[in-house]
Amino acid sequence: MKQLVVLSGKGGTGKTTVTASLAQLLKPVVLADCDVEAPNLHLLLSPQTDDSFPLKVSRKARIDPDLCTACGACAESCRFGAITTGDPYRVDAFRCEGCGVCGFVCPEEAVDFFETDGAQVYRGMTPYGPMVGAELAVGEEASGKVVTRVRMEAQLTAHEAGLPLVIVDGSPGTGCPVIASLSGADLTLIITEPSLSGLHDLERILQVAEHFGIPTIAGINKCDIVPELADRIRKRCGELGIEVAAEIPFSGEVVEALRGRRPPVGNVPPEVEEPLRRLALVIEERTAVATG
Repeated sequence: MKQLVVLSGKGGTGKTTVTASLAQLLKPVVLADCDVEAPNLHLLLSPQTDDSFPLKVSRKARIDPDLCTACGACAESCRFGAITTGDPYRVDAFRCEGCGVCGFVCPEEAVDFFETDGAQVYRGMTPYGPMVGAELAVGEEASGKVVTRVRMEAQLTAHEAGLPLVIVDGSPGTGCPVIASLSGADLTLIITEPSLSGLHDLERILQVAEHFGIPTIAGINKCDIVPELADRIRKRCGELGIEVAAEIPFSGEVVEALRGRRPPVGNVPPEVEEPLRRLALVIEERTAVATG
């Protein structure tokens, strides 16, 4: 079983659109929506949920009013401003990071900690294979741990179903959830666009992928909107030895398909679909898996 991680240095590049297209072209595969802070792969692939379960990924402090003497040590030590003084002292769960300092400084041992349901993880079935995703609880920030669990469930699903490929729709940016998406991957596909921010963030995400030593290919979405910047992206990828495996032109019909929650393949013009099909062939070759 191999793992392809689809990333972008920034949001709005079409990463999830490409992921959905690859699911159509490489089916049957297992899909992992690891963009847990703003998941939207389900909007295009419409999974039928089989089961779900809560996931505890962080802890919060609470103060026992019967033990608290209102000495103020916890409030003075909390760098997040999570403790409100008064009668009784309270912990603001949205500010609390569960660091444990308040419990350490409390002379009365009035502080303890409890785990919260940080996310709801689900497993379902799409027309193109099983899918695993999650929805973060309001205010939850431990997205890296949630991503790790989603990937683990996807790998287990692939093993049980005997499917050769897991496609991970990662988070935009270069933060903790991206790193959690990348570890252990076999191939990274970075989707970018011809804009100054796209070029800048492409450099950043390439550095992250290089750090993990993961083979990487790139795709330029909306490649015809600013030809000069598309040339700069091609040149930079060439300098770094990164194959540009797809150049996908802009089409208003893609936008209409997305508005109608229709997956791209079969709903977009041939000049858009052909690069996606070539990209799928490159991925099959790079991951050495037989799909379809």
